[in-house]
Amino acid sequence: MHLRFPRHLRFAARTELISLIVMLANLFTVHLKPVSSLTGPTHGCAYLFVVIATWRLGQATTTAKVLALVPGIGGLLALRQLDRADTTRPRREGVVSS
Repeated sequence: MHLRFPRHLRFAARTELISLIVMLANLFTVHLKPVSSLTGPTHGCAYLFVVIATWRLGQATTTAKVLALVPGIGGLLALRQLDRADTTRPRREGVVSS
């Protein structure tokens, strides 16, 4: 059985990256104040959510926790690390407890 990581963590990691891209695109092009005031807090909340959710995750390795601290892409890097750690963990198949 392959463990899927929480859907909310995947959503927050993608939101973090997309909001950063929108913020930077807005900064380097037209710099609209309403876009900045919407994407800034969105990115900040998504970043904090990713960091806290990763640190609270029971199977999170130290590397995944540190990667979650990287702004912008840290959430996706942490998810990738968690997925790698999950696939390298030995599995016990066919064991039935009595």
